[in-house]
Amino acid sequence: YLFHAAAFMRRRGLRHIPVLNEEGLVCGMLSLSEALSFLSEETLELMRMLTHEETTEGLQAVKAAQVELAEALFGDNVPVPEGQSLLIEINRDRHRRILRRAIAEMETEKAWGEPPVDFSLIILGSGGRGENFLFPDQDNAFILDDYPDAQHSHIDPWFIELAERMTRELDAVGLPLCKGYVMATNPGWRKTQRQWRDQIAYWMRSRSPSTLRYCDIFFDFAHGFGRADYSERLREFVTETGTRNPGFLKDMFQIQKDLDVALGWFGRILTETDGEGRKGVINLKYNGTLPLVEAARLMALQHGIAETSTLARLEGLRACEAIDGDEYDFLAGGLNHLTSLLLRQQLADFRDTHKRVSNFVPKSSLSKRERQYLAECFSAIRDLRGMLASEFTGDF
Repeated sequence: YLFHAAAFMRRRGLRHIPVLNEEGLVCGMLSLSEALSFLSEETLELMRMLTHEETTEGLQAVKAAQVELAEALFGDNVPVPEGQSLLIEINRDRHRRILRRAIAEMETEKAWGEPPVDFSLIILGSGGRGENFLFPDQDNAFILDDYPDAQHSHIDPWFIELAERMTRELDAVGLPLCKGYVMATNPGWRKTQRQWRDQIAYWMRSRSPSTLRYCDIFFDFAHGFGRADYSERLREFVTETGTRNPGFLKDMFQIQKDLDVALGWFGRILTETDGEGRKGVINLKYNGTLPLVEAARLMALQHGIAETSTLARLEGLRACEAIDGDEYDFLAGGLNHLTSLLLRQQLADFRDTHKRVSNFVPKSSLSKRERQYLAECFSAIRDLRGMLASEFTGDF
């Protein structure tokens, strides 16, 4: 992003930086004055906050600026999936900056030194899809270069220490520890390239409810830091293996078949009826975005689409004619509507100091038109899931 480039030059006292093409060759030059001329005063202030120095306090300030940025984007009517991509980049930048600092510190310490092998950080779940909202927790893993088993006692402790420093610092700057322990500190999420391929092959053979849920978490991963080629190779392996394994895809559908949108008879939007403080609200994650996310992931695996974001998966499905243009328009528009309503509610929750930020949206907060469009979105998602059900189970 332009503001990252401007902040980079400002921090290092540079007047110019080279622009590279996809092959890594210089194709242009960007000057600081040129970059700043495109940025408003408000953006410059946000840039200053979002690119704060790499201290715990500085990265905590980044979190506060991230909320301000989300409000500014929402106020400017930027489509939420586009705004999310910027918020995600800020989160990934925090991962990178924390890892760079942790590695630099360990290199200077006699007990640790330099990384014993190359590695890649991958970010899982909604962070991998690029669909985080304001307050996600951590979901991460390490891919290590292959090394002889005899060196495990020398190599693995170094990455345990790095993972502990990284997750502890992420927690301190506003990315809480994962309650399910899906982090690189867990040996189950810290493996070599070969071990990850073996693990995925085992998950696909085993197909127990627990291993299928691991796939559900893992298959949306995206590269975060380090050797990008490790992440790319593993993505190719996941895509190819999933496409060749229709039995696995059928079992994956079985564990999510009961997911449904909050839509009742005659297109009536359903709300929660019990739970403290939850009467009259809609869980727009569990009964809105999640049914679409799960269906798009399964169809992407089925058709060999390597993309991880839900919108990119829908575009890939349209391109290979798995869905038609009208279905794509309904589903993509539905995703934008759902995420807009969710972000608006989370910003309102954040401003209300007495409320916890959640995925529950009061039905009463929606206009008549918003409710009508929401019902149409739910109907399109249900139709997509119905198509999957008929394909994988034979039921109509």
